[in-house]
Amino acid sequence: MAAAIASSLIRQKREREREKANACRCASSPNICKAGDRGPCEKPSKLNVFSRVKLFGSKKRKRISRPEPQLKGIVTRLYSRTGFCLQMQADGTIDGTKDEDNSYAVFNLIPVGLRVVAIQGVQTKLYLAMNNDGFLYTSEHFTPECKFKESVFENYYVTYSSMLYRQQQSGRAWYLGLNKEGVIMKGNHVKKNKPSGHFIPKPLKVAMYREPSLHDLTEFSRSGSGTPTKSRSASALLNGGGKTLSQNEQST
Repeated sequence: MAAAIASSLIRQKREREREKANACRCASSPNICKAGDRGPCEKPSKLNVFSRVKLFGSKKRKRISRPEPQLKGIVTRLYSRTGFCLQMQADGTIDGTKDEDNSYAVFNLIPVGLRVVAIQGVQTKLYLAMNNDGFLYTSEHFTPECKFKESVFENYYVTYSSMLYRQQQSGRAWYLGLNKEGVIMKGNHVKKNKPSGHFIPKPLKVAMYREPSLHDLTEFSRSGSGTPTKSRSASALLNGGGKTLSQNEQST
């Protein structure tokens, strides 16, 4: 009788030791459990899978935030001393108008440097640019040719000159200008001491802008660029005739 009891106790002790060994082996490496093993292996594997699925599902997609406006500029009209108001028509043509209420004669003056601005039509969302032939054209994208130096002349009129090009021999700047008929002029034909190159900005309101290079332009259907003349001569897009400024010259 005593031997039977002792044998039963030993068998129970061995079963408990086997269960503990299986539980430890499952906790350290759940994948090595056999199909015939008891429940302690099966439970941790289910919980492990469930926690992984929950963790994977809890990840959120990062939202790409658009940059906030950082530049303080103005919405304005640009009145020429020749009696016209600068306008950018729907087809990109640049000329002068006598109609002060014309919505195409309203521009964004966006500061892009020290006394340097980008001139953008409010209606067309196109930038005013000058190429290295001195021709003015409109550009859908902001480029170095869209930068104009804003200077106050001695008679308190403002001049706008290309930051990229100037006369090769004399170093004279190329200016934005309207003649007496309201026709846009080549930059190398405009002189800073003549009325054709003098403008008076008349601000309508102050506005905040993003960096022009970060503007969202995908909503605009226009593509390419052209000259502001009615004939839209291709010569305005050809290279040559101008001198590109060095970085030191641009900063002066």
